Amino acid sequence: MSEYVAHMRAQLGHQRLLLPGVSVLVWDDRGRLLMVCQANSGKWSTVGGGVEPGESPAEAAKREVREETGLEIELGPVRAAVGGPGYDVAYPNGDRCSYVSVIYDAKPLGGQLAADEDEVTAVRWVAPGEIRTLDLTSYAEALFRELRLIST
Repeated sequence: MSEYVAHMRAQLGHQRLLLPGVSVLVWDDRGRLLMVCQANSGKWSTVGGGVEPGESPAEAAKREVREETGLEIELGPVRAAVGGPGYDVAYPNGDRCSYVSVIYDAKPLGGQLAADEDEVTAVRWVAPGEIRTLDLTSYAEALFRELRLIST
C-alpha cells in the first residue's frame, strides 16, 4: 500500500476509495500474455496497480511491471480506459477500492522474469485461449470481458 493510500485509509478506514490505476498487457513474441498470481487472493491477474501522486500512468505502468515481475518493457499505445462496477475490488483486510484504469499493451525488453514474492507469488506466460482456464480476479475477468479476450 502506498503512503498516499495509507494516509487515506487512516482517515476513512475501509470505506471505498476511487483510485487511478494501470493494467499492463505484456505480450511476448509468441503472442502470449504475462499473467501474475496475486499474493492477497491467490488469483491470476494482469500486471498493474495504482498511479502514485505526481506519477504519470505510463510511469506507473513501467514501475509496476518492474516491481512485480522484474521485466523492463516498451509500452505500446493506450488500449483502453476502464472503470465502473466490474472494477470494484474488496481486499481480504476489508478495504474497498473502485479503480479507473488506463490499459496498455507492452512488450518485454529485458530483465529477469520473477515474481516479487510480495504482491505477486507467481508469473507465467499464457496463450490467449488459456486465459479462461485460470482462476481470475474479478478485476481481470471484467477487463478481459471488456477487451473481448474472453467471452461471457
